[in-house]
Amino acid sequence: MSTITRRIARRPELGSLAGVVVVAAFFLAVAPPMRSGDALATVLYASSTMGIMAVAVGLLMIGNEFDLSAGVAVTTAALTATTLAYNLWLNVWVGALLAAVLAVAIGAWNGFLVTRTGIPSFLISLATFLMLQGLNLAVTKLVSGQVATPSIADMEGFDSARAVFGSTIPVFGVEVRITVLWWLLIVAAASVLLDSTRWGNWIYASGGDERAARAVGVPVKRVKIALFMGVGAAAWVVGMHNLFTFDSIQAGQGVGNELLYIIAAVIGGCSMTGGRGTVVGTALGALIFGITSQGIVYAGWNPDWFTFFLGGMLLIAVIANTIAAKRQREARS
Repeated sequence: MSTITRRIARRPELGSLAGVVVVAAFFLAVAPPMRSGDALATVLYASSTMGIMAVAVGLLMIGNEFDLSAGVAVTTAALTATTLAYNLWLNVWVGALLAAVLAVAIGAWNGFLVTRTGIPSFLISLATFLMLQGLNLAVTKLVSGQVATPSIADMEGFDSARAVFGSTIPVFGVEVRITVLWWLLIVAAASVLLDSTRWGNWIYASGGDERAARAVGVPVKRVKIALFMGVGAAAWVVGMHNLFTFDSIQAGQGVGNELLYIIAAVIGGCSMTGGRGTVVGTALGALIFGITSQGIVYAGWNPDWFTFFLGGMLLIAVIANTIAAKRQREARS
């Protein structure tokens, strides 16, 4: 076996890529409508909205932390932007930028509490999740008198914001959502960060052995706070897409999505114990999610089968990651 072949065989994304091939081949066989260009665009759209968040959550998991508030943070960002713009008669871009500040601040708050208190991020972010969920519903009802926000489609800046966050791009005669482009750009940027920069080494070191990382001068606290802020930034991007695509936001949206982001990252090869994973693998995990969720629809099956497939893929991914980590430890010893 050549050196190049051995390197490829050792890539953690290989299992995720094999999963994409198997799942895609299965649904292409059982769901003929899925073979069209429009169906492919739908799969990529479902994968992109999941994948944008999964990349940020995956990086955080490589740093050995979790964010259970990621799902409702998406809704919080969208609600903040539309509520401020509508009630203060702001240009919607101003509302969106203020929402970005809040979304990143929520991430910084989670990171600050985790690094300063030593309380597991699972508990800190669970508390944030509950607070945001309550605020989303309570403030929206207080301000608008209902659980959905009013339309802002006639407000200044809406059309340009929709072009950036909610438009479609023609590709070979097929309309593809702009979130697919956002997803690809974020995957590319995050891959460079993780694989080719000092920050990437710091992320792996912080997640693999925090004590050893501190000993060699890695600013672990700063790295982890930055990773939580990255989740907040990703939540803002997806929140703006939801707002400028659908115009109105339901205050109860997003609950449960945090688990889907974590599942996509795990399926993509991210370790539950930190220090292992890749951005490309996480993107492939999101693609598996998109293929499965839409494949079941195109096959005409009961949607309840989706959770079964998702659970099965998660189980296989966890077992595979555990075996890979064990072999990695044995190779080092």
